[in-house]
Amino acid sequence: MRKISEIFINGVCLKEILEKHKKWLNGEDGGKSADLSYADLRDADLSSVDLKSADLRCADLSCADLSGADLSYANLSYTNLRGADLSGADLIGTYLKDANLRDANSNNANLRDVNLNGADLGNANLSYSNLRGANLSDTDLGGVDLRGADLSYTRLNYTDLSYANLRNSNLRKASLKNANLRNADLSGTDLSYTYLRNANLSGANLSDANLSDADLRGTNLNKVLYNYRTSFFAPVCPEEGSFIGYKKADNKIVKLLITEDSERSNATTRKCRCSKAKVLSITNIENTEEFSEVTSDFDENFIYKVGEIVKVKNFDDDRWNECSTGIHFFITRDEAIIYQN
Repeated sequence: MRKISEIFINGVCLKEILEKHKKWLNGEDGGKSADLSYADLRDADLSSVDLKSADLRCADLSCADLSGADLSYANLSYTNLRGADLSGADLIGTYLKDANLRDANSNNANLRDVNLNGADLGNANLSYSNLRGANLSDTDLGGVDLRGADLSYTRLNYTDLSYANLRNSNLRKASLKNANLRNADLSGTDLSYTYLRNANLSGANLSDANLSDADLRGTNLNKVLYNYRTSFFAPVCPEEGSFIGYKKADNKIVKLLITEDSERSNATTRKCRCSKAKVLSITNIENTEEFSEVTSDFDENFIYKVGEIVKVKNFDDDRWNECSTGIHFFITRDEAIIYQN
């Protein structure tokens, strides 16, 4: 490995450049921001160095040791970091657009709010990294190790995550529109409130994953693997036969018999839809007063009357369109009571 004292940039020793950069960061006299753009820093030992807000555009940092380094808010766009060791590095807010991170080790690195748009991360190790709020759209992450990574609120639209290891990662409220997750390992992953519209999840492993409130409209779920601990993937409401459901209307609780011939579905929450139901009773929240009829909160012409059967036209049979046409209800009375429109 090349030592800092042995590297010269435009005739100036790197050690001197880093000392002036430190003074600049501290607001001291004689300080100067480090301009290392296009610098040859291959195999350099830069472990634990302070390069916060430095200019490293188009620099060659291939196989460099940057473990524990502070690279927060630095400009590393188009930089070559192939095979670099970034384990434990602070990369918060760093600009890494179109950077080459192939085979890099970013284990336990802080990549929060980083911009990795268009970066090459092939075979990179990003396990247990903090990527919260990062921009990874249009990025090649195929086969990348992201085990245990925090990817919450991350933008991963149109990103290739095929065969990626996302086991036990946090993708809560991430955006994965049109992302390719084919054969990815998502076991134990938190996918709650994740936007997965039109994504490809064919062959993905969702065992023990949490899909609560995930948007799966238009998603390819062919041959997905899941188990009984995969939250909200399997239907909540009974698939056959008649059963009891409850809904709230005008702050009253309507008890429904979902008939045997009624179509029924639910998406990734406990709220269900059906095409046909018989009104068994209408009571107040406290269940102390009965009513003969009540009007729907969404359609003044749709009225629930005790003893009568209500139907909807054009029932949407797409399971994942939760708020589409249908009679909305819950399996338990308590769920209907606490539901807020």
